[in-house]
Amino acid sequence: MKKVERALLSVYDKTGIAEFARELRRLGVEIISTGGTARLLKEEGIPITNISDYTGFPEMLDGRVKTLHPKVHAGLLALRNNEDHKKQMKNAGFGYIDLVVVNLYPFEQTISKNNVTLEEAIENIDIGGPSMLRSAAKNYRDVAVVVNPSKYELVLKELKENKKTLSEELKMRLAVEVFQTTSRYDALISSYLKKVSSAITDSLPGELSISCVKKQNLRYGENPHQKAAFFEDYAFEKSEPSVIGAKQLHGKELSFNNIIDLNAALEIVKEFTEPFAVIIKHTNPCGAAVSGDICSAYKKALETDPISAFGSIVGFNRELDEPAAVEISKLFVEAVICPAYTKEALDILEEKKNIRILEIANLPDWYKNKIYSGFDLKKVTGGVLVQDRDVREITGKDIRVVTKKKPTEKQIEDMLFAWKIVKHVKSNAIVYVKDNQTIGIGAGQMSRVDSSKMAVMKAQKGLKGSVMASDAFFPFRDNIDTAAGAGISAIIQPGGSVKDQEVIDACNENDIAMVFTGIRHFKH
Repeated sequence: MKKVERALLSVYDKTGIAEFARELRRLGVEIISTGGTARLLKEEGIPITNISDYTGFPEMLDGRVKTLHPKVHAGLLALRNNEDHKKQMKNAGFGYIDLVVVNLYPFEQTISKNNVTLEEAIENIDIGGPSMLRSAAKNYRDVAVVVNPSKYELVLKELKENKKTLSEELKMRLAVEVFQTTSRYDALISSYLKKVSSAITDSLPGELSISCVKKQNLRYGENPHQKAAFFEDYAFEKSEPSVIGAKQLHGKELSFNNIIDLNAALEIVKEFTEPFAVIIKHTNPCGAAVSGDICSAYKKALETDPISAFGSIVGFNRELDEPAAVEISKLFVEAVICPAYTKEALDILEEKKNIRILEIANLPDWYKNKIYSGFDLKKVTGGVLVQDRDVREITGKDIRVVTKKKPTEKQIEDMLFAWKIVKHVKSNAIVYVKDNQTIGIGAGQMSRVDSSKMAVMKAQKGLKGSVMASDAFFPFRDNIDTAAGAGISAIIQPGGSVKDQEVIDACNENDIAMVFTGIRHFKH
């Protein structure tokens, strides 16, 4: 293995770079450096060769061009065991570069700033850095490349233990990290430019790059025999509330299933601006309610299905106060997610060692604009399904009354509440609601009428006067007959079945008001 004799250091993140360079010099490694990195190392008294002195060509265009030079890239790409390459390098008077340490302009941090301009974002697109990283990583057998300051110690350890050489295994690992980094970097740039470009109207791209970085390893996946980790999507708009952006204040580490259920809770919470509580079990709401305060909202939500609420995830859209915390503490709850907690509420919840407590502080501000980010992705074996997120909202102006009986204002209010909930229930989905409180929920049945019957069966309170929401049209009148038998007074559904008239006639026979929304909410 060839010794590391010459290194090129050019970093934006200068964490630990002076210490790393000083150790390289102690090993007798020559250092070439650029711009601010070179200035820092000189100030630290570390001997370096400036890139312009090495290439014989000055930096130009405000630093846009400094390492894009044949002497640099030939030194990185030349194969050390190729006689023709060695001859060409000798004839050109070029030397080899054995180690590259580069990290990139902070594009992600730049576009995350408020009111960032397109010009500022473009100036933070690194060109020379990715070029050097890719050149070095392509030639990893001959060149070591470090893109992450956390690897400095590991590289130095091997250099010291192996007489200035690095193992091919380590160089391969470092090269893989480089291509992961540049891939993520390019995806961030393309996502940003697509977002700000008025010329790109196709919402679904011809190619999809998913830019993610591991946030944490998980103990296991859905089941103990499955490995799992939680990755952060760098293209996601950070202003939108998300589980990845939540702060955990207390409790055991999150599990794979916790994260899925917390996401389900948060997505329902984001539908409501009035004081709201939802209880989630296996991604389905088993109770939800709006009330004058979150404590009463939680108690109303719990009334829907108190048995299923055992071991649940609970979400709120208001600061959690002491009365609500007292109620939550009466039941085994896996996790709570909301915008904030009073000190008294935290003290009560923290008495339970394992309960996960998550804070989603940007939720109140997000309600002002309600901007959604990203696609909905579903992985299948061998591919990925991509669609727009189901975030369409309807109001009373969007519904069409199709029955002789017209719904009252209160029924319309309850139907719109039920419509928001049914969107988040696994298909086939039926939800019964009265007074902004779920009364019965039927989820995930192969037959819609079975979901209707299940919702009746699970109801803890009388259904008379309740409204019914269905995530898709009714293929037969049997659902209406079930609803009528339970005392349902009004129904909201998409419409669009060949049997619509039969269903409308069934409602008219049973003196039930029904409205069509024109859209459905399948959730698989």
